Amino acid sequence: MSVEKKYHFIAFCGSLRKGSYNEMALKAMQMLAPSHITIEQVFYDHVPVYNADVHTELLEQVVPIAEKIQSSDGVIFVSPEYNYSIPGGLKNVIDVLSRHPDKPFNEKAVAILGASQGNVGTARMQYHLRQVMVFLNAHVVNKPEIMIANAQHKFDENGNLNDEFIRKQLPIMLESLATLSDRFPREGK
Repeated sequence: MSVEKKYHFIAFCGSLRKGSYNEMALKAMQMLAPSHITIEQVFYDHVPVYNADVHTELLEQVVPIAEKIQSSDGVIFVSPEYNYSIPGGLKNVIDVLSRHPDKPFNEKAVAILGASQGNVGTARMQYHLRQVMVFLNAHVVNKPEIMIANAQHKFDENGNLNDEFIRKQLPIMLESLATLSDRFPREGK
């Protein structure tokens, strides 16, 4: 009998607002994850805006996040779209992490999804974030793409995802991320 390989992913929620649709989507992903996959959310609201004048102090703020990324099998971004792009807080923490000498996103498997109340479902944010990941030499899952449009109709009053199609897509995305991460294993695994 073979032992099923375990995967541990780190997740960033692009919305810092409690009870956001993206936080709900992340929680749904955690609940629907196959038993061999765990997802740990990292919080970054303490990271100041990037400023090269205080580079060293900034890097100290993200050391624990960088270490979590490096020790994980992959990274998940669950994010809204602000002004057709990546929310400022999320972009800022990525920018600060990009300055870390160990380059935590280098050769890292990444999945991107998002929820919005609009009809486009975070498509523009996702494509901008993909461009950023290319620069950081990360590898993004191509399929499935999960863009939760009209999110106000996809979650119930308790924050539970009630869209069956998306509920089926989330585990598929996680399996795709696991497969991609096998191509770029973390050190020591």
